[in-house]
Amino acid sequence: MKKIFSESISVPEGIQCELKDNKIICKKDSTELSKYIKIPKIEVKLKDNAITFECKSGNKKDYKIIKSLIAHMKNFFEGFNKKFVYKLESANVHFPMTLKVEGHRLVINNFLGEKKPRHAEIMHGVNVEIKGSKITITSSDKEAAGQTAANFEKATKIRNRDRRIFQDGIYITEKPGVSHE
Repeated sequence: MKKIFSESISVPEGIQCELKDNKIICKKDSTELSKYIKIPKIEVKLKDNAITFECKSGNKKDYKIIKSLIAHMKNFFEGFNKKFVYKLESANVHFPMTLKVEGHRLVINNFLGEKKPRHAEIMHGVNVEIKGSKITITSSDKEAAGQTAANFEKATKIRNRDRRIFQDGIYITEKPGVSHE
């Protein structure tokens, strides 16, 4: 049965939001975050310091999408107050791999003795800090920080070998809200 769904989230004080061509742009001080939202049947409105997501004839799938968008906006607003931090660790047994940041890429040299370096993309607005085998990723955008951490893990994924023996790689040890210990 089709229903009308409408959910809104108020914009906290000190944050300016604007809507341009299905793109929500939020600014606070020097930090700017934007999200492109183009989902069929769902309208985005910015009125009276609140962002409203509306679906005129939707089902429970559309309602779930609207609730997900509300959660993304809450993460946006939370990111302006405190940065999201992901902690990773590089593990190697035989071949000592070296990590360094070059522009918007992480370069992984000597992974499992490979001659050709591996690369992982660093998303826009993400800060990466490497101290020995510890890697710290910080960003105001939770999605960008999480995607960067996933890119690092994926770059060192081992295929066609026994994971119990070949334990080399980069692994997430801590992420916002969850601790892996």
